[in-house]
Amino acid sequence: MKNLLKFSLFSFLVGFATTAFSQDGTIYPLETPKEPNAILLGTGTVDNQPAPETWFRQWGDPMARNISTATLTPFLPEPGKANGTAVIVAPGGGFSWLSMGNEGWEVAEALAKQGIAAFVLKYRLYPTPPQLEDFSAWMNRPRNAPPAPNTTTTTPAPSPLQRDLSNQLEDAEAAYALLVKNAKEWGIDTSRIGMIGFSAGAGLTMHATLNSNTMKLAFIGPIYGGMGPVEVPKDAPPMFNVIATDDFLFQGQFGIIQSWHKAGRPVELHLYQNGGHGFGLGNPNRTSNRWFDAFVHWLDVNQFMGKK
Repeated sequence: MKNLLKFSLFSFLVGFATTAFSQDGTIYPLETPKEPNAILLGTGTVDNQPAPETWFRQWGDPMARNISTATLTPFLPEPGKANGTAVIVAPGGGFSWLSMGNEGWEVAEALAKQGIAAFVLKYRLYPTPPQLEDFSAWMNRPRNAPPAPNTTTTTPAPSPLQRDLSNQLEDAEAAYALLVKNAKEWGIDTSRIGMIGFSAGAGLTMHATLNSNTMKLAFIGPIYGGMGPVEVPKDAPPMFNVIATDDFLFQGQFGIIQSWHKAGRPVELHLYQNGGHGFGLGNPNRTSNRWFDAFVHWLDVNQFMGKK
């Protein structure tokens, strides 16, 4: 595994990132890419999976669905630049697909440039229609807006029914165990392993934080995830939270921030004027585009950036 540095995201994306037609939100087929550094996590498959893993592109980004075999792809810093910190990166996609480009590989490469060993977790998903046209129709189906939080009462609203995330948690735990096992080879300080996730990946990050008995995360970064209140463990890790006011998941809620604060655990919130949902490292002319710089600064202040 000594040559598991990274594969070039640029070379993979250059073939289609500049095509104008890919920027209109339409879903296009994409040939399954080679992932030479992906490590099988050996966590099993998905029951009743109707189709093999397939890829598509939307908004110019590569995305995968019907994932039934979890993998972890390392993006290691250049020799001599590693600071010992490691981050598991969990892309989003409603647990039905994964936005592997803007919420996975791009983020991991940015972290590696900061001296952080980053690992993109391609976790198992719920099945979607096998045919791309049926999947597109399913994606574009009418959806009801989530109910707005009740601001006229102090009684918390009932929690919506939660999906079974046992497969996804098992994948995250296997990824964490692999980092611990290969810590010396990959230059990882096992007391400085964190996790960052986007949308559904933020949900998985939070689920692992609150429910795993094996992951001892040093810090977490849920990016545009759910904002409802949670029960916070006494030893919960420091949290860096990002969301925009025009994100449908926000709706004026600060429950998760209040939960961390009331538990006496370190928490930082960056609430941006705009950015919408799914912006990854950023989109043009949005105030949310500087969140990654703020995250690196937060890691530095919390002593995760310097070498021990």
